[in-house]
Amino acid sequence: MIEVQNLHKHFGKVTAVDGLSLKAQNGSITGLLGPNGAGKTTTLRTLYGLQKPDQGQAFIDGVDVSQDIVSAAANMGVFPDSIGLYDRLTTREHLEFYGEMHGFSGEQLNSAIKRTQDYFDIEDLLDRKCKGFSHGQQMKVALSRALIHGPQNLILDEPTNGLDVMSIRMLRELLRRLRDEGKCILFSSHVMAEVSALCDHIYIMAEGKVVAEGTPEQLCQQAGKESLEDAFVTLIGTDEGIAL
Repeated sequence: MIEVQNLHKHFGKVTAVDGLSLKAQNGSITGLLGPNGAGKTTTLRTLYGLQKPDQGQAFIDGVDVSQDIVSAAANMGVFPDSIGLYDRLTTREHLEFYGEMHGFSGEQLNSAIKRTQDYFDIEDLLDRKCKGFSHGQQMKVALSRALIHGPQNLILDEPTNGLDVMSIRMLRELLRRLRDEGKCILFSSHVMAEVSALCDHIYIMAEGKVVAEGTPEQLCQQAGKESLEDAFVTLIGTDEGIAL
């Protein structure tokens, strides 16, 4: 389970997150939806320990991220807003490196790589260096890297950005399968159709706060609209900054 309690984060005079609380349950896909600058990425960065909150707490399976990032990371797979691949390493070397950081070795590591490569059909990329990969290929490697240790919790920042149609379908099927296995999945997106199709629960953010939450159907009812896109515009109170 992933949980944030009363999170605050400022950058100088800019308030990025303002008293935000949310909870993503096991066996569920939870979405963060909001315009640019709403605080989604700041929230996710705090959850995976890249930033420390000014106030509040972030928990992974009950472990306070600020107090014990090592234990929290053991149960967390992260796809960040910056892909961060090393050009001179092959895909296999990336997966080996991250697998070894999580204590995998020998046949256990080989099995984890085999399982992970099948998620996105990247066998032809395994022994190629990442320099020169297309954006979509980089995304597949980064997503595979996040899954190498079979984490209970997944945190994904716009995971479908740059993927082709077939890869998006593969990712959707994978996330649904992981959810059905009891995994906890939290992801941000600008794509309304993606959020509506995948999410069991949605938090809508604006100006660093949660302004609404619920299932896609509940949010539409709350806003008195038929589509999630129209409900989103109504609930945040403006149509500025929406990327579809």
